Amino acid sequence: MTHRNIKVGVTAAVLVGAFAVLLWSTVREGTEYYKHVDEVMGNPQEWQGKRLQLHGFAFDVKRKPDSLDWKFKIRNNAAVVDVVYSGIVPDTFKDDAEVVLKGRLEPDGFHTEKGGIMAKCPSRYDPAQKPAQKVG
Repeated sequence: MTHRNIKVGVTAAVLVGAFAVLLWSTVREGTEYYKHVDEVMGNPQEWQGKRLQLHGFAFDVKRKPDSLDWKFKIRNNAAVVDVVYSGIVPDTFKDDAEVVLKGRLEPDGFHTEKGGIMAKCPSRYDPAQKPAQKVG
């Protein structure tokens, strides 16, 4: 093998290795899984104290007056979890909103971390009513 071929081979190996490391670190950081409420509540002791993302539908949403303290529940199928959160919520957050929460499951409910509420957008929006057209 010539000296030039060795340089090209080493350069290619370094570039492929660097690309593989970059791709692996990016995918690892960007991949976040969530658990559904019914999966977690099937065996809540297994999940208590662990940081996780919890998916469900919000209901019984209440905010303490003159504060950013929220209490609500999320459900999926028949399973329900009480949730507490302090902070600003997304515009689409309301009863029956599909949400993913980041936080920890504790014996008294799910404690959501700051900025840990993601409300999913509805899959479709109702179109605006068109004004009636005059005939004739």
